[in-house]
Amino acid sequence: MVFKETDGQYVAHTYGRFPLEIVSGKGSVLKDVSGKEYIDLGSGIAVDSFGVADDQWIAAVNEQMCKIQHISNLYYTQPCAELAKMLCEKTGMKKVFFGNSGAEANECAIKVARKYAADHKGPEYYTIITLEKSFHGRTLTTLAATGQDQFHKLFQPLTPGFVHTPANDIEAFIALAQKVKPAGVMMECIQGEGGVRALDADFVKGVAEYAEKNDIMVIIDEVQSGNGRSGMFYSYMNYGISPNIVSTAKGLGGGLPIGACLMDEKTKDVLGPSDHGSTFGGNPVCCAGAISIVSRIDDTLMAEVKRKGEIIRNILKDAEGVEYVSGMGLMVGVKTVKPAIDVVKGCMEKGVICLTAHELVRLLPALNIPDDQLIKAVNILKEVCKQ
Repeated sequence: MVFKETDGQYVAHTYGRFPLEIVSGKGSVLKDVSGKEYIDLGSGIAVDSFGVADDQWIAAVNEQMCKIQHISNLYYTQPCAELAKMLCEKTGMKKVFFGNSGAEANECAIKVARKYAADHKGPEYYTIITLEKSFHGRTLTTLAATGQDQFHKLFQPLTPGFVHTPANDIEAFIALAQKVKPAGVMMECIQGEGGVRALDADFVKGVAEYAEKNDIMVIIDEVQSGNGRSGMFYSYMNYGISPNIVSTAKGLGGGLPIGACLMDEKTKDVLGPSDHGSTFGGNPVCCAGAISIVSRIDDTLMAEVKRKGEIIRNILKDAEGVEYVSGMGLMVGVKTVKPAIDVVKGCMEKGVICLTAHELVRLLPALNIPDDQLIKAVNILKEVCKQ
């Protein structure tokens, strides 16, 4: 590997990298420095929505780069406004704040919920309820929101005002909500980093109903599960609820850094001038790339995402070495008898890239991965699981 030594000397050691240097790719096939090809079932952790070097995405990004790459939010740009309009029209939300990442989108969501509560109920209503095994980001505040102690222990004291409750236990949620003074409840309808767990529909609906009755803001974290990954534009749409605030990132930009916080009728005017900001938020190049992604997420593609998710499940159903398959659409978790990391390494040796999520193998292929590549890759995974 050409750059391993340089990386080790100069890049902070925050990642447990695999011994693999990817240099190019097209669609769902990647190529390493030696020329070996890999079928990609990770899509950059749910980022490359239409795979690598997608022609339509490249054209949109290049066209905008040749006009203006950045101008700041002191001025208007067409891509920012157009993308916000598209997101609102697809969701029924009313306004959008753009940042650069999922963590920033979640920070904005938390600020909106707290300011709404302070304005309407009083400043003592600031607590955000989140779920155990959730993951909401790596800033100090989004770490505090994350319901996993392993992320907390090294960075105390974390931002106060967050409490956690078990997923799928509505009684526990209500008891906690009555004990604290909540500004909001924040959930991933499909917990990603926490093990690719789809929440029970009755629980999600119960939380939303209780929150609406008590004017508690419902925040849905769609950073990983959004932008078509679940088989709907956003995963909450599978549950029939209407959140007050939605955060998203990852697959929105198709490979460029962009995050978004969407606000409904209640919350659309909570933030005023100087209440929040982001130097790079709404960057015209990133927004142009996102427009090319969002414009293609339609009912036909969503039907394909669901169908391809079923292909994965059917291949792995009752497979030797597979305990169960979880998730939704093309956000799939595979509980294996062998340690997940060993399965990932075995797949890599055989030319397939996949991920982990705690004790599970995690699959996040491009939304348009061809059937033949998907079937070949999942069959390799199946063989690795039983060895």
